[in-house]
Amino acid sequence: MTSLLTNTALVLPIITLILGFIIGYLAQRSGFCSIGGLRDLFMFKHTRLFFGYLALIGGAFIGYFIFWAIVPTAFPNFYWIANQTDPLTPIPGAPGGLSTLSYVILAIIGGFGMGFIGVLLGGCPLRQIVMTSEGNLKSLFFVAGTIAGAIVFHTLIMQLVQLIMP
Repeated sequence: MTSLLTNTALVLPIITLILGFIIGYLAQRSGFCSIGGLRDLFMFKHTRLFFGYLALIGGAFIGYFIFWAIVPTAFPNFYWIANQTDPLTPIPGAPGGLSTLSYVILAIIGGFGMGFIGVLLGGCPLRQIVMTSEGNLKSLFFVAGTIAGAIVFHTLIMQLVQLIMP
């Protein structure tokens, strides 16, 4: 009989749930929001949320490089993307064979779209998820719309993108 802790199919979802509860609790208690941090910085000169945002980016940056140093084969496509000379070359294993330039264009469009909607709603997607768990109906519609939009984009619009993008 194997131990429950050696079964990665069981351990990883449990670790993910525990980390999700911890991060959700901290986000709810601190009122963390990247858009709110920028708003408070520029409008009210309050830096508390903005420094939290910078700490999150710095922690993710450091954690990524530590993980990559421990497991260098975890992100093989990132090494290929960083060392290619032609941005129009298809990325190996990418859905639809899209190029690096296509992903950059789509990331910029998606970032501006989510940022615009986040400003209209008064909070970033993380804040909207936290507010959904608090019972805010407006945030529930945002989360449901984001999921529906991702489904529509990846099933319908992605085929058009493959025809239009280089």
